[in-house]
Amino acid sequence: MKIHEYQGKELLRKFGVVVPRGVFCPTVADAVKAAETLGGSVWVVKAQIHAGGRGKGGGVKVAKSLDEVRKYAEQILGMQLVTHQTGPEGQKVRRLLVEEGADIRKEYYVAALTDRASQKVAMMASSEGGMDIEEVAHKTPEKILKVFIDPEEGLTDEQAAQLANGIGVPAGSVDRAIATFKGLYRCYMETDASLAEINPLILEGNGNIKALDAKFNFDSNALYRQPEIVAFRDLDEEDPDELEASKHDLSYISLDGNIGCLVNGAGLAMATMDTIKLFGAEPANFLDVGGGATTEKVTEAFKIMLKNPKVKGILVNIFGGIMRCDTIATGVVAAARETHLSVPLVVRMKGTNEDIGKKILSDSGLPIITADSMADAATKIVAAVS
Repeated sequence: MKIHEYQGKELLRKFGVVVPRGVFCPTVADAVKAAETLGGSVWVVKAQIHAGGRGKGGGVKVAKSLDEVRKYAEQILGMQLVTHQTGPEGQKVRRLLVEEGADIRKEYYVAALTDRASQKVAMMASSEGGMDIEEVAHKTPEKILKVFIDPEEGLTDEQAAQLANGIGVPAGSVDRAIATFKGLYRCYMETDASLAEINPLILEGNGNIKALDAKFNFDSNALYRQPEIVAFRDLDEEDPDELEASKHDLSYISLDGNIGCLVNGAGLAMATMDTIKLFGAEPANFLDVGGGATTEKVTEAFKIMLKNPKVKGILVNIFGGIMRCDTIATGVVAAARETHLSVPLVVRMKGTNEDIGKKILSDSGLPIITADSMADAATKIVAAVS
């Protein structure tokens, strides 16, 4: 789960991280009023969407008068903002953040995330703030520093100082950087975040260290104990098909290909997508129906896949362990009939009640193509959509 920048800054503030004064604004009038309330002579009008690269896409503007605040708010609010993280279709801007201006002397990067290799929390920092960290990692990896934090001990002053000194924070501001890093770490841990990123973290002329942006991802499996985080959820920012799938307990992610995939088990789903790519095509989605799929769930899965106009064929790949093949076969037949399926359908199933499942498919009278192996299934669906 993701949240907006203004929500992330609200969390950071609770853990002692200094952030600019700002106001969430759903309308242009609210934006002008916010600037008046904040005072000063410079304000930043920022689009609020769940994607990075907003500034490059025209979603962040510096205003030097109330008239400019109004003009930029009118430009940004309602625009279809395209960034490297939204894809070419972009994301509609429905919310703004208006902040006071900042005296930026230097920009840094800092983030906390889970490092599965070491089974610790990694805190990364760089002197190259304001840039895409992937670009920094590719071009100048030596400018990214990391410390690995034992969750039982937490981020130590020594580790925080190592990062601060390593990225060139002036001596007079190191203590403030240490406090910021430790606050970020506590925020990461106590909110069950999987990523907590500040880019840029800035040094101001008065020596203050301040978070100019905030990006958070949260572990969905821990949301049951984070009601405050759940309250931040913005359904407008989520893929409508993925949202619909979650209502039916389906794990679904939209992709860019033309072959719909219905699989039981995340590992098998990943292997199925890899096999489709190996045979020269692209999957249109990841879809795991889980171990307790019913006819109704399979039908909903078909409906969701077929909403995608790019889908030219469907591959069903089932391993019958907990999930019986006859149950899936019944669901596939029912779904094909209810949706008036008009694209090629290849089904490969192995395991519990496999023969019964295959008989259900063959007796259905539907033009279902059966396959015996993953390679066979991929070959047949690729040929069918070519």
